[in-house]
Amino acid sequence: MQRIKNAVTTRRIAVTLFFGGLLLLGLLLTQDYGMSWDEPAEREAGYVSLQYVAQRLAPYAPENPYLTGWPVLRTYRDADHGVAFQLPMAVMEAIFSRHDLQRAYWLRHFLVFGTFILGTWAVYRLAMAQFGSWKWGLVAAAILVLSPRIFAEAFYNYKDLVFMNLFALGGYTLTRLLRRPTTGRALVHALVTALATDVRIMGLLLPALTVGFGALEWWARPVRRRELLRAAALYLATVGPLVVLFWPYLWEAPVQRLWANFGSFRRYRQTMQVFYLGQLESCQRLPWHYLSVWLLVTTPVAYTALFVGGTASVLRGFYQHRVAFLRRATGRRDLLWGAWCLGPLLLIILINSVVYDGWRHVYFIYPAFVLLAVRGLRAGVRTWRAAPQASTNRRLGVVAGTLLAVGLGHTILRMVTDHPHQNTYFSFLPGPVAARLFERDYWGISARQGLGWLLAHDRRATVAVSDTLYYKYFLHNNSLLLPAADRARLRLVPHHQAEYFIGMYRWHPAPYDATYGTAIHEIQVAGLPILTVFHR
Repeated sequence: MQRIKNAVTTRRIAVTLFFGGLLLLGLLLTQDYGMSWDEPAEREAGYVSLQYVAQRLAPYAPENPYLTGWPVLRTYRDADHGVAFQLPMAVMEAIFSRHDLQRAYWLRHFLVFGTFILGTWAVYRLAMAQFGSWKWGLVAAAILVLSPRIFAEAFYNYKDLVFMNLFALGGYTLTRLLRRPTTGRALVHALVTALATDVRIMGLLLPALTVGFGALEWWARPVRRRELLRAAALYLATVGPLVVLFWPYLWEAPVQRLWANFGSFRRYRQTMQVFYLGQLESCQRLPWHYLSVWLLVTTPVAYTALFVGGTASVLRGFYQHRVAFLRRATGRRDLLWGAWCLGPLLLIILINSVVYDGWRHVYFIYPAFVLLAVRGLRAGVRTWRAAPQASTNRRLGVVAGTLLAVGLGHTILRMVTDHPHQNTYFSFLPGPVAARLFERDYWGISARQGLGWLLAHDRRATVAVSDTLYYKYFLHNNSLLLPAADRARLRLVPHHQAEYFIGMYRWHPAPYDATYGTAIHEIQVAGLPILTVFHR
């Protein structure tokens, strides 16, 4: 009994330290990151919906100046973007940061990271249940946190990272529902599904996974069939109304607008150019391997190797003993991770959906990727422990373990040295090679550090910086995060009037020529230039 109490105490301390440390890290690092290029548009979407809700619920109430003057929701260009995160953020800003826009954005960044803590906790719980150990749960959570691009974007990616975290939570509520189908669990799963869908329409994959794996559970556990049918019926009856409830744009015509939004996902209206494998291509005509290649080159090699091992282990177990594999709850969950990870990639390829900015539109598959990677690590550890002493397998295991440890150490080192530009991390490509083949800082986050450096080194009352067609959004957004005194000195002016030019490499992958001026400062990440300051 005392041993059990000690084990529980150790677990509580370790888990509290991990997630408490993650929360503290978020508090300390929130203001290190810049602003992504579409954050103002996302903020506007929240206020457009909030204005609509206020007008519908209190049409005769006195007008609030803070909730008027926004575009009309019915004709708003981004009305088909879900606002389950942005609308509450607008409410919180209106209450706590009404007169301080910079503070409002810092609050938003921290709350995005708060959802990342929630998603990490969901992955911890999924791994703990699957592998029967809180230690393996923390291993999965640590891999998710120690993923450079994911960690960086967890501070400012309102859409993809928030969706990833809610989808991970949806995976957790789904496994709880399948394990013990009750009314409460069905309602909670419906709530999480609705919130995820109302951030990104791809949340509709959760009902598909629920029905598919619910049917598998019905086959594998005859004793639970009545409870499963009852819970599934309640879930399906509840999730639709909740999706409509949290997405005001759907209120007037739920079915038609939801169907139209799915059509928009399939053939999104974006037509911008994307730099991929050394060529500028329209995002409407990218090759089928675009997402897979981006996933490969931006994920630490050690994690990819473990994922391959975990996937191979699952496939081997399935083909050797198919019925027995499916009868086991762990086997069915392994298949769930595989469907969660690989299914969306295949779906996007099949319907030829529009994607861009790397693989951010499918970040939500990454928790399943991590769970399969942990599956591979656990299988390797078990094989190593079962091997006789001094055997070849034992020695190979030591070599593999050493390589994994070195890879993990290198990833941690890169996350520290690249800070706060982990969003431009490439795993195995040298900087010059990555520069020739792929986009770099497509969010424009580095503009904040570039402006900060320039204003620190030019102390004049007015500093004129070129306001070019594309980069003006990067520069203007990030200027909002500068100290008030520096922001007052900055002037964004037409190119011919500017003394400085800040070169970024989203739509200009080649080096800048001498007409832009003399390079006086450059931000590099592992030899990859992501921003250059020119004096003209």
